[in-house]
Amino acid sequence: MDLNYLLHRHQVSLMRAHDGATSEARCAHRGLAFVYRQRIAALRETMGAAAMTLDRVS
Repeated sequence: MDLNYLLHRHQVSLMRAHDGATSEARCAHRGLAFVYRQRIAALRETMGAAAMTLDRVS
């Protein structure tokens, strides 16, 4: 999977978690962001790229 796609989806999930209309929606999007973060880390490891913190929401 493409790293840029995963980074984009991670960011979208974080924004939706922040703006979710219900607690269930916010929780679901946080879960998606977590999965995307794991996939990003795994892909970067296979690419030999440095790890990066993706947990910050501005």
